[in-house]
Amino acid sequence: MRILIIGGGIAGTAAALALDKAGFEATVHEAHPHAGVDIGAFLTLAGNGMLALAQLDAAEVIAGTGFELTTMRITGDTGTVVSTVPLGESDDPLRRFRCLRRAELGAALRAEAVRRGISIEHGKRFVSATEDEDGVTASFADGSTARGDLLVGADGIHSVVRPLTDPDATGPRYAGQRVFYGYTTDAAPPSEPGRIDMLRGSSAAMGYAVSPQGETYWFARVSGVELTESEIADTTPAQWRDHLLPLLRPDATAAAEIVAATGERLMVTNASDLSTVTRWRTSRMLLIGDAAHAASPATGQGASMALEDAVVLAKSLRDAPTAQAALETYEQLRRPRVERNIVNSARMTPRRAPSRLQRTVRNYRARFRRPGPSPSQADEQLTRQLDWETPVSATAPSGN
Repeated sequence: MRILIIGGGIAGTAAALALDKAGFEATVHEAHPHAGVDIGAFLTLAGNGMLALAQLDAAEVIAGTGFELTTMRITGDTGTVVSTVPLGESDDPLRRFRCLRRAELGAALRAEAVRRGISIEHGKRFVSATEDEDGVTASFADGSTARGDLLVGADGIHSVVRPLTDPDATGPRYAGQRVFYGYTTDAAPPSEPGRIDMLRGSSAAMGYAVSPQGETYWFARVSGVELTESEIADTTPAQWRDHLLPLLRPDATAAAEIVAATGERLMVTNASDLSTVTRWRTSRMLLIGDAAHAASPATGQGASMALEDAVVLAKSLRDAPTAQAALETYEQLRRPRVERNIVNSARMTPRRAPSRLQRTVRNYRARFRRPGPSPSQADEQLTRQLDWETPVSATAPSGN
């Protein structure tokens, strides 16, 4: 089976690694003309993401980037520590949470894919695709085409593949918060090795972690109206800093100190999510990652969910008797988990967010009228789904 992957980010490259391990021929088509595109933000890769990477024989590669996180401390706006909890499975270094730049994770995955002989073609901006009984043909902006048996849309929240699988799907929606990211070596906030601090401020939620090299990685989530593209592009880091500081200074936390010590490495983005994408697939096309189920960043699970997608997709194609049975099985296994993540992320957004986000929560709740699995059952199910040696069900119930 020849598989075309649209998008060379985390979801697409991880899918290529998984499909290659399962014995399929996968080619990644990436719109950017070269590797090394750095969008600036960082992420927290959770234990489930590291577990997925282990199934791809890539956990050690990623463990060599960023730095590990073993505990999370939560502090209120008065400076009182609310709780300190462990993160991940600290007895297994390859299951520990990691803090790293998104670009670092993407680069490490692409380097591993190239090392394994997987083709990654840059400068291939996807335009459209046509299906027939024998396969699918992808067309690119440079006039070239590619032919395969299956096309995987891993092209993110602004997916160009998504309208082909679900013409009625809406695009990304503002989730009610602006998310600021920054880095500084000039701050000295309270910290311990391997700890991420979450600050529940009176006007903003903030998180930070200090790397072994003494660099503070931080983010802040602030409710407000959606920023325009020109506002994001034309506002300087100093202006954003001046906007943030009055919101942080009333709190007895390290938030204002960190932001005040941040120079030019400060950026902002709108938090976005997707409403329900009713159709993830056609007979020869499938959406994965943020293209199918983007959540707001509140739970910090976007990258980990994409890595899970890659493993389950490859196993489904490996174990099912037909490609159609594989795609149905994949969707049956993945939908409940990723949609609950969207619900959880939406619930963590302040109620001052636009009412359309609240409607999204209600819509997703309606999809899960029966209680979900207990936390222990969910962990067991996930471990079984991700374990490379455990076969997935060859068929799935209809009605998806």
